[in-house]
Amino acid sequence: MLNFLLSVLLIEWIVQQHMFWIVIAALQGDGHVNVSPKGTVKFFHVESPTRVWYEDLRGSGVEMIAHMRQPGNGRIIILFNAFEGPPRILCLWGKGTICESATPEYNKYIPPFNHKAGSHAMIVIDVHKVGTSCGSGVPLYKFETQRTMLQRCCDQLEGFDQDGEAQSQVQAPPHTHPCGIKAWWTLENIASFHGLLALRSAHDSSISPIDTFDKKALHPSLGQTKSAEKTAAMVGRPSRV
Repeated sequence: MLNFLLSVLLIEWIVQQHMFWIVIAALQGDGHVNVSPKGTVKFFHVESPTRVWYEDLRGSGVEMIAHMRQPGNGRIIILFNAFEGPPRILCLWGKGTICESATPEYNKYIPPFNHKAGSHAMIVIDVHKVGTSCGSGVPLYKFETQRTMLQRCCDQLEGFDQDGEAQSQVQAPPHTHPCGIKAWWTLENIASFHGLLALRSAHDSSISPIDTFDKKALHPSLGQTKSAEKTAAMVGRPSRV
């Protein structure tokens, strides 16, 4: 079923999901299509029935940003899928806008004290079409836990940048740590695999990311979750990981 805006029912369903996919493609005929899964916990946000946005973290590639910044492009599909409960597939078609970290547009949505470790941009999508289908052919899966490996890694890289910023206060020119996250962005996120330009400013920003990753919080691994469930089953009480 097609519509042109998100209903209250679909918005309530979206916030219950644990992951989503983005689908983008280069404009040229031989350009490749890119599909990337994302975790949703505190990353995906519905601003209105026709606008959504999500926080994009550093990765081994930067295809999505590069394709969306290709002149005349900007096309993006967001796909949600029910793995638990009643079946449903939801697609959002739209045009995306890139707001890189440390820019006024980015800070409007994500203040420095609230960004995720490794966040190099936020992606704002103006939705022009909403589609749902039954999803009855998709298997049922049980959600275990969100992985924190990427954020832990980015937290360490951001720590190097903060050390470099402290060092730059006592030496000139400013010091950029070779193991910091800005060095990673410069190496891996300036252009796509096919040479399309991607990040423009995040890697050159004079503002180092603020470390907001809670190292003391409980971050259970999949192994810990399964171990807790096994123990709970043996003693006959619910697990509390």
